[in-house]
Amino acid sequence: MLFIFIISLLNIKMIFWIGLNFMLCLLLLHNYYLFQIALMSDHIDILEAEAIYIFREVAGQFENVVLLFSGGKDSTVLIHLAMKAFYPAPPPFAVMHIDTGHNFPEALLFRDQLAASARLPLMVCQVEDTIRQQGLTDATGKFPSRNALQSYTLLAAIHEHGFEACIGGGRRDEEKARAKERIFSMRDANGSWRPYNQRPELWNIYNGKINAGENVRVFPISNWSELDIWRYIQRENIVLPSLYFSHERNCISHDGRLIAVSDYIRLDKEDVIVCKKVRYRTVGDMTCTAAVESNAVTIEEVIEEIENSAISERGETRIDDEFSDAAMEDRKLKGYF
Repeated sequence: MLFIFIISLLNIKMIFWIGLNFMLCLLLLHNYYLFQIALMSDHIDILEAEAIYIFREVAGQFENVVLLFSGGKDSTVLIHLAMKAFYPAPPPFAVMHIDTGHNFPEALLFRDQLAASARLPLMVCQVEDTIRQQGLTDATGKFPSRNALQSYTLLAAIHEHGFEACIGGGRRDEEKARAKERIFSMRDANGSWRPYNQRPELWNIYNGKINAGENVRVFPISNWSELDIWRYIQRENIVLPSLYFSHERNCISHDGRLIAVSDYIRLDKEDVIVCKKVRYRTVGDMTCTAAVESNAVTIEEVIEEIENSAISERGETRIDDEFSDAAMEDRKLKGYF
């Protein structure tokens, strides 16, 4: 009996070591594959391959997924990548927009047109409905941003539809809170992001295991820069809203930034309305997104402007990030994208 026990123990150890060696071989092959891609491809090809790999990981690990789409350049690139990742089949998820009611009309029109042309089911969730249903206090002031209120609408939609994963267009170069966020960003049952409760992502291995009520925010273009996005748009001939290119717009100057005149902001008697040739580096709410003076009407000219800029897109244009040094992280702790 002792002999049989020893033989069985040896067999168990042998099976364990064989399994371990097999896993190590798979990791080595995976890394060798990525190395070969790096040798054969340029920088944009590598980023595209990584994003497509992440999309397929999401489809393989989760059953109920949604892509967050606003009509901006980053989420438009996400849709383009998703179409590539699953071609010739359509992406296995719907797209959803959390509409604050303060959006640029051009972005909303483009959102509807792109969703229709790509034949993607579009869900639009209104922040105004959430304010009324949950008895929330609407934003006030000169620039009443509903960005923080979007979290309530997003969490309500996640709970209503049971989404396990929400794909977003956040990038690490945008802001310091996003710089320390994982590609598979775990959110607890309250939708909160806990920086200390994130999982390692060694060798591009993503762990999507979640408990009931939890969800994951996934960022396939997390490693892209603003310049990468524009070079990819140029290479792939991706159509964008006209907001991203130079156009004339009535604005007021506030703390050195140009804010579009709209029904959503409060004009004071000291405000001077000026017509400027501007474009937008990022498209958020009209109440918290500043324009930049620009004559760039082509993608090539936009790329040249970005190459010569010393300020990040959010640093130059987003008013809501200046409420505090940790404004973005504070919003994420409450369920923000």
